[in-house]
Amino acid sequence: MSTKYKFFISCEEAKHICDKAQYGEAGFWETIKLKLRLSWCHITRAYSSKNSKLTELLDKSKLDAIEKDKKDEMQRKLQEEMNKY
Repeated sequence: MSTKYKFFISCEEAKHICDKAQYGEAGFWETIKLKLRLSWCHITRAYSSKNSKLTELLDKSKLDAIEKDKKDEMQRKLQEEMNKY
């Protein structure tokens, strides 16, 4: 991509950055690029809106699928099995 268009991103890239931004993983320049895309792309705006609503609903539900200690134990066992091969 040329320097002239470095702030313009694809819709797919914008969706990926949107997901990262939801969880505070997006960098400064990624956030700027996303905001620029959101200013003119109705598809990306709709995706961002739905993504925000979904995150809000999941936060309200306070789902705890598995306890942290059990998850860590499963991860350790998986790593052991993977190291065998």
